Amino acid sequence: MSSLRNAVKRRTHKERAQPAARSKFGLLEKHKDYVLRARDYHKKQENIQRLREKAASRNPDEFYFKMINTRTVDGVHRPQSGAKQYSSEELLLMKTQDIQYVLQKAQSEKKKAERLQSALHCIGCRPSNRHTYFAEDREEAKELEQVILSSEEKAIFPAKLPKRIKRKMAGAYKELEERKKRADEMQNIVTEMSLRKELMGKGRKRKLRDDEIVHPTSGPVYKWRKERKR
Repeated sequence: MSSLRNAVKRRTHKERAQPAARSKFGLLEKHKDYVLRARDYHKKQENIQRLREKAASRNPDEFYFKMINTRTVDGVHRPQSGAKQYSSEELLLMKTQDIQYVLQKAQSEKKKAERLQSALHCIGCRPSNRHTYFAEDREEAKELEQVILSSEEKAIFPAKLPKRIKRKMAGAYKELEERKKRADEMQNIVTEMSLRKELMGKGRKRKLRDDEIVHPTSGPVYKWRKERKR
């Protein structure tokens, strides 16, 4: 009987929508909306009640470190920053350690690039051995130049190479260029960090104007005042 009862088509009951006269109040609240709103309301009331109980049972003589680490500005509670205050010597030491770390990474990238280049056996570079050819006139010189260039290209780039080898060679050269570029960028970062470290040190200094710089550079140039050492 249960299977037959489920087979009979029943009327689909729909929830009532907002009447046209009350459309200005927005969508009509359904039961599921009421449930969510009620749960949120009771949760907030429980939190408020719990805070009231904590405030009622609080010990007035109890000490918290926040009492001395925070302050009130214009009635607003503002906790102090938890960051540690370092001295100038400690900051210089940290700057030195950062420079050494970046320099070590730059040297590592440079060595990897050199090993990769040596593993490639300088494929694609012109041979180091040179021969001098003498021609009688310009026409003979042009003919010799074409012959030499064609022979060098054949020696450097073999005519038949498997696609797998070509693809692997192209990837290796791409990696080599990326490592060289990364090493140069790290070297520039080391130079910039060293300049910032020197600026943090003692001594009077000033930034030179463009007309005062003998050899123009992309970065700023500073000049320190000469001081007599005791």
